[in-house]
Amino acid sequence: MSGGAPAAAPLSMAVPKGRILAALAPLLARAGIDVAPLSADDRRLVRTTADGSVRFVFLKPDDVPTYVEYGAADVGVSGRDTLLERRHDLYTPVDLGIGRCRLVVAGKAGVIAPHVPRVATKYPRLAGEHFAARGIQAEIITVHGSVELAPLVGLADLVVDLVETGTTLRDNGLEVLETVLDVSSLFVANRAAYKLRASAISPLVQRLREAVAARPG
Repeated sequence: MSGGAPAAAPLSMAVPKGRILAALAPLLARAGIDVAPLSADDRRLVRTTADGSVRFVFLKPDDVPTYVEYGAADVGVSGRDTLLERRHDLYTPVDLGIGRCRLVVAGKAGVIAPHVPRVATKYPRLAGEHFAARGIQAEIITVHGSVELAPLVGLADLVVDLVETGTTLRDNGLEVLETVLDVSSLFVANRAAYKLRASAISPLVQRLREAVAARPG
């Protein structure tokens, strides 16, 4: 029998596939994490760092908080929009400041929406709460792709959607009317894991805060 304590299980981190990874990798690297698995030419959806300390789980962005909330991953990275829309029960100890964009109300340029507008969106909860807070009884229509198409074909008067530059809206004859929410990516943690694996998660949280603070710009 070999002596010594058994090696600790790797910290499981759910990461979003897609464009956020490009901004996330250097931030994690500055926090002392081996990010080679993030850029590896590999189709595996679960990859472990060379030292065995972190296991990356690659997911669609909308699925990250679900996997973390139910304990399939200890920690993860998710957009503020998804967290607020789904009301996930997670700790959010660090705003990573990446993936910045806005959730906005937009409509046809120069067209005034009716008193009771129809609103197309991927965010029915946030959209409904936004209009209700303004005393507007909007009809919310949930769609899952090409939200900007809805006003063009008469499905809706307005849309609530994410924008970075607003180019896609402008190209489709729409204009931003107001901002609902400023969005960025957050580091999230499962509530039980945050306590049970504090020796691994707490130092990582501190290093991430330092990495965010030191990031240029």
